[in-house]
Amino acid sequence: MIMRLLRILALPVVLLAIWYAASLGSENYYAPPLRTILVSFVDTWTPQRLRADVLPSLGRLLAGYLLAAVLGVAIGVAVGVDARLRTAVEPVLEFFRAVPPPVLVPVIMLFAGIGNGMKIIVIVSGCVWPVLLNTVEGVRGLDAVLGETARAYGITGFSRLRHLVLPGASPRIVTGLRQALSIAIILMVISEMFAASNGLGFTIVQFQRSFAIPEMWSGIILLGLLGFALSELFGLVERHVLGWYHGPRGDRHA
Repeated sequence: MIMRLLRILALPVVLLAIWYAASLGSENYYAPPLRTILVSFVDTWTPQRLRADVLPSLGRLLAGYLLAAVLGVAIGVAVGVDARLRTAVEPVLEFFRAVPPPVLVPVIMLFAGIGNGMKIIVIVSGCVWPVLLNTVEGVRGLDAVLGETARAYGITGFSRLRHLVLPGASPRIVTGLRQALSIAIILMVISEMFAASNGLGFTIVQFQRSFAIPEMWSGIILLGLLGFALSELFGLVERHVLGWYHGPRGDRHA
């Protein structure tokens, strides 16, 4: 555990040390010394501001991400198990997947307003595709022998879904969920930059517009730390859920 933590932190610490040393004498207004940014970080991100700006962002992120996960898995399983349905909807899915989610923000604002609902829909609009498409590929890639065996034993309906389809497709589903997490963080910030009264994206833009440059950089650093923490949390969940999958693979490479 300690060695893994050291491996994770080694490169960030080195990069921060280089940044700190290289920026010590900086007189550029837009690129202040890291020392100034760190002092601003402590002064800016107080518990009160974290509650006022970071917690709402995390709430929107979680709501949009979970909704995208449910929709992506549900639709992906349906499309993956039915070849005729897949043929019918695949062109439409590919079309919408190719549309960059930030482009849809003005359209979503027309229908959903500028409240939390809009921001959640923006997150869903981008996160659902990697989950959906990876689920489809995971279901399509199920072992045909296992499928025939389940059919021979009369395992159908919900039992087949629970004991064969979802476990077999889960590695690809988790891959899609990991991809969706990074997209969710990006869209959370973008949606808050368009129309909001709080949130991390809103606060960073406000700092930029008021030329509070060290505070702006401190918000960017906080956003990076948030992304790192969420990625590590996801990794813990992934190792728990896919222990049966990573265990044998790890044994083979040991």
